[in-house]
Amino acid sequence: MADDADVGPEPMIVRWGLDALGEVLAAAGVARPLLVTTSRWAAVDVPVARRAGFAGSHADVRGVRAIAAAVGDADGLVALGGGSAIDTAKAVSGESGGLPVVSIPTTYSGAEWTPFFGVRDAEAGTKAGGMGANVVGIVYEPSLTLGLPAAQTAGTALNALAHCAEALYAPGATEATDADALAGAALISSWLPVVLEDLGDLEARTRLLEGAAHAGAALRAGMGVGHAIAQALGGRYGLDHGAMNAVALPHALRFNAEAAAEPLARLRAALGDADPAARAAELAQMGVAVRLRDHGVAREDLPSLAEAIAARPPAQANPRPAPPEAVLELLQAAW
Repeated sequence: MADDADVGPEPMIVRWGLDALGEVLAAAGVARPLLVTTSRWAAVDVPVARRAGFAGSHADVRGVRAIAAAVGDADGLVALGGGSAIDTAKAVSGESGGLPVVSIPTTYSGAEWTPFFGVRDAEAGTKAGGMGANVVGIVYEPSLTLGLPAAQTAGTALNALAHCAEALYAPGATEATDADALAGAALISSWLPVVLEDLGDLEARTRLLEGAAHAGAALRAGMGVGHAIAQALGGRYGLDHGAMNAVALPHALRFNAEAAAEPLARLRAALGDADPAARAAELAQMGVAVRLRDHGVAREDLPSLAEAIAARPPAQANPRPAPPEAVLELLQAAW
């Protein structure tokens, strides 16, 4: 994957290797960065003197508020971690009038590429979306993914595969996002099984991270009902976003098989002529419990969940209409 990629009206600065962070910050015009991370990554040595309080799971609104209050004279944010840390930094960027964000992702979530973000209110059991983050740079360091457990590896990689699949039939799809989606899908499908066989295989981790980087770039096209399901489940129960995408993606692909036949035919070719829904299910089963009941979701909750999912923008952008009754059938199949 090329170092730089055009994202929206401004170029995204993309580098590989943690030692490139200083260069990226300089190119972004950031002299006084504030580090946004989670407790897991607090000991990583990065050249950022100022550190905020830790980001909460699912970019919890309380963590966002605390870090926003600690910005002071910082002229940029460095987000180190998975989707929770990156979404927290993006939410702070949006609230602060556009502080630039440079991300160092430690999972395969792809959050580093987009200006939109999700913030969870744990007390209300909701996850709301926001826009307006000023994402300017990414530093990929594959060695930081070596400690990622199998379940999180599989879950966040399936989240990345969902980005690829849904980008192909999202309203904002372009030739550029299609190319990233197909390249990312091929890499994820090929390398995720290798990584899960040996979580310490740095070459395999690097190839999988390259696939996730393509997937994140493809995410600019938009999302569909699979992501809407994952978002609603994460908001209500605090369930891992990657795992919920792993659960939802095969069902979403089957649901869209006729409405998105041409994009999914291209996805099939990228997956080595494997049926997309079947391959997504096969990959998910390698590392994630794929039934909603196994994640503590009660069957009696499904009707209200279906209503909430159908109201989310990704469900409304889905190529096949996804009203509550259709979403309920998807949830029942996944339960």
